[in-house]
Amino acid sequence: MSNAALPFRLAPPAFGRVDLLVIAGEHSGDEHAARMVAGLRSRDPAAQVCALGGRHLAASGAQLLHDLTASSVVGLVEVLKNYPFFKTLFYEILRWIEEHRPRAVCFVDYPGLNLRLAAALNERGLAAKAGGPVKLLFYISPQIWAWKAGRRFSMAKYLDALACIFPFEVACYADTELAVDFVGHPFLAEDYVAPVRFDPDAPVLLLPGSRKQAVGRIWPVLRDGYLAYGKRGARVIHPSPAIREVIEQGGVPSGVELVPNGGVVAASAVLTSSGTMSLHCALAGLPGAIVYRANPITYLLGRWLVKIPYLGINNLLLRESMYPEYIQGAASSAALAGELRDCLETPARLDATRAQVERLRAHLRQTAGGTVVDWLIRRGLS
Repeated sequence: MSNAALPFRLAPPAFGRVDLLVIAGEHSGDEHAARMVAGLRSRDPAAQVCALGGRHLAASGAQLLHDLTASSVVGLVEVLKNYPFFKTLFYEILRWIEEHRPRAVCFVDYPGLNLRLAAALNERGLAAKAGGPVKLLFYISPQIWAWKAGRRFSMAKYLDALACIFPFEVACYADTELAVDFVGHPFLAEDYVAPVRFDPDAPVLLLPGSRKQAVGRIWPVLRDGYLAYGKRGARVIHPSPAIREVIEQGGVPSGVELVPNGGVVAASAVLTSSGTMSLHCALAGLPGAIVYRANPITYLLGRWLVKIPYLGINNLLLRESMYPEYIQGAASSAALAGELRDCLETPARLDATRAQVERLRAHLRQTAGGTVVDWLIRRGLS
């Protein structure tokens, strides 16, 4: 595709040089990257940062070139439906990097797009490992321990450095030459403020996710499970107006409050999708369950390709079901109502959750070699 055929162009940098370009395609990655950029700018106020991400990166002081979080999708079917857009965006990002030559690009999670960009930058001779001027960094490892483990070899070929947020991930790259550092989990950082807190008298929390297609499938299931329980109010945290619109289109029962992401929400129990928010809730000590529904074709492919016992990272870390998982047809309203009943009316369930929280924190508390800002400066900007 030629540049002339593109329906839009990313804005040029508002300053003469670019020290860092950050690419974060999901709401959670946008938040993690924003903390990294804010830390960098507090350490070096003259650092010039551009980003493709979301509102958190914009608030951190980065020049937002495009709201990539607004177009986040997951699953083969969803990607194919949006292929023309992503192809256009892909070549426009490459054009921008080639023209403006940032000192470093930091990819944040979102491997479907980001690893392809890393390969293309090497093929065009722009990446440092190909003799070019741009260092390629990756923050938050793809889940190679779950599927596509072979990606670690292409990552080692194209990337200059990788920062992990789970301590066990470093060993996953031991048979490559990639520089891998554990930088600590952002949820245990000193400045971390959890978006949820446990309150036994608060409403139930319903979290359908942050991607429009997934929310459209998961929200009706959460709604019906909550209605089948029907003994107290509920709150729903949504990350953007676009997600709120999807929730409203699915129907919002009386007694359910829609809350924008950004504050601290009290809750007594949670029904959540298997994203980042499930770990927030687990660390806050909320009893709950994980609910997930994918496109049927995506789900069948996932069962074939992904060989892990759980979807939730809290369950994976603990190697047991802290949050029981209800996937596809198992996510019935009766089953979810039963989970809420157990969470809210069985004291032993809350005691078990509290014990699991301490074990979960212990898994994430291992000492890191430095912060993500230390890593960014040492590996990319020094």
